[in-house]
Amino acid sequence: MLMLRTPLHAVLAAALILSACSDLFGPGDLITVLPRALTVVERHVIDSSNSFGFSLLREVVERDERPNIVLSPFSASMALGMTLNGAAGETFDAMRSTLGFAGLTQEEINESYRGLIELLTQLDPSVRFDIANSIWTNEDVLFLDAFIQAVTDAFGARVESRDFSDPATLDAINKWVDENTNGFIERIIDELDPDLAMLLINAIYFDGTWTTQFDPDKTRRQPFFRADGSTVEVDMMSVSNPEFPFGGGFGYSAVELPYGGAAFSMVIIVPHGDARAFARSLDMGKWEEVISSLDPRELDLVSLPKFELSYDVFLNEALKAMGMDVAFRGGADFTRMSPIGDQLCIDFVRQKVFIEVDERGTRAAAATAVGSGPTSFNGLIIDRPFVFAIRERLSGTILFVGLVDDPTAIPEKPEPVVSDCV
Repeated sequence: MLMLRTPLHAVLAAALILSACSDLFGPGDLITVLPRALTVVERHVIDSSNSFGFSLLREVVERDERPNIVLSPFSASMALGMTLNGAAGETFDAMRSTLGFAGLTQEEINESYRGLIELLTQLDPSVRFDIANSIWTNEDVLFLDAFIQAVTDAFGARVESRDFSDPATLDAINKWVDENTNGFIERIIDELDPDLAMLLINAIYFDGTWTTQFDPDKTRRQPFFRADGSTVEVDMMSVSNPEFPFGGGFGYSAVELPYGGAAFSMVIIVPHGDARAFARSLDMGKWEEVISSLDPRELDLVSLPKFELSYDVFLNEALKAMGMDVAFRGGADFTRMSPIGDQLCIDFVRQKVFIEVDERGTRAAAATAVGSGPTSFNGLIIDRPFVFAIRERLSGTILFVGLVDDPTAIPEKPEPVVSDCV
């Protein structure tokens, strides 16, 4: 008997995997082969994106103590993949390496993204999987036609040049995200800095029904055991005597639940110990071990909590730790993006994710925004003793002058003067 009891953040909440081995799920109107063979480069891009996803998960889990974490490595990879088209020199090399594409040319990367977008969105007519990309440029900044054309061709991106100081631009950006995530993510940014140069946004939406659905009449309130030993009551869905790929290894059990024609599935891993530690240790090697352990079996019972999660995270620090630091600071090279590309860097990478799992299936959405802004720092951080003067500019008359050594010091009375006047 398999009872799934694990904190939800360890469940790779919606690991949507593409498998040419989906014939494991038995007879019927199932998808058993891809409509075409993957190219060598496409396979490289898929493996690299998966590896990038596990590294991203590890870095986020290290930094975020919230109990539930759900990411879309695919969405992040695509948004950063668009941005990569504007990078050059050391910045290009660092971003390409972090994304796992070392050794591939920009053209090979773009062609693979183009092919995968078409393949994934049309693979299973019983599963809805939408991918949308957009670029929002500040009308006060000039961008290179070659960059815009490359991203439009490879990613099918919508391009908008807007006034970033106009509140209507913020509304338009968030409306686009809302529409392309089927209303599950209403806003990707809360405010729009007029000095921001560009926003590159990826949005994805997934809606799949279980190939073997859970019977709502069997859903019961049952305890869910949290990592600290406490319990919470959840709506536990159950299906009796199903045949699912099931497996495991040292310290974990795993099951694979297919959607629709079984090209897409959710792989659920239940660590026997610390789920957070398991998530931190997950890499391509362990993932392949999990997948290779799965073998179709008739099980007594599979129980899974109904759940709904929303997650919002800035990925800057995680991506820096993964090797992309140069892209986030002054000195970044985005000269393939704009004539002022030597003055631009990535200001933020923000991702919002929503997932809902019930007896029918899974609905999930993600949006990732990459904001690029000027690197030239024209301000001054006054965090040490300073001299100041107040003047009248036209005549040059200085009205006040002073020295500030400690802005918090309490004013003291002057020393008494001894008069010489007797």
